Amino acid sequence: MQKTSLPQVKWNLILFTVAFLIIAADQLSKLWVRTNMFPGQSIPESGFFRLTYAQNTGAAFSIFHGYSDILAVIASLGVILILVYIFVLHRHFPFLDTRLNKIALGMILGGTIGNLIDRIALGRVTDFIDVGPWPIFNIADSSLVVGVIVFALSILFASRESGHGSTK
Repeated sequence: MQKTSLPQVKWNLILFTVAFLIIAADQLSKLWVRTNMFPGQSIPESGFFRLTYAQNTGAAFSIFHGYSDILAVIASLGVILILVYIFVLHRHFPFLDTRLNKIALGMILGGTIGNLIDRIALGRVTDFIDVGPWPIFNIADSSLVVGVIVFALSILFASRESGHGSTK
């Protein structure tokens, strides 16, 4: 039986700490919105940046509106896949086993779980960050998007550095 190395435990601790902090910030902010605002209310009433209480039964940008149950299943599968990668498959991809990727995976995991909690508990996701022309979103959405971008760029740069992405 192979022992887990101390650096691996340290990076997983960072990953799970990032995920926990995102889940906590996401859920506490959504609770505040649901407790102190009514659906459709904006603070301030106009402007480029507002808090606007919205309920979303779809995915990003409200696509798949009304499919919250199916999206909860997909999110659950995503969480399982991330955990399988963290605990099993990471050994097969050592070039991805970096501090930046652990943080990015923590952001993806935290964002996925944050919205999954809403879907399971409420049947919808609470959104409230309203910036200019963007659709209304939340902390979990932001975390997911940033985490995926960072992870994708990391994969791109890692494959270029190792020569996997070049055509010689």
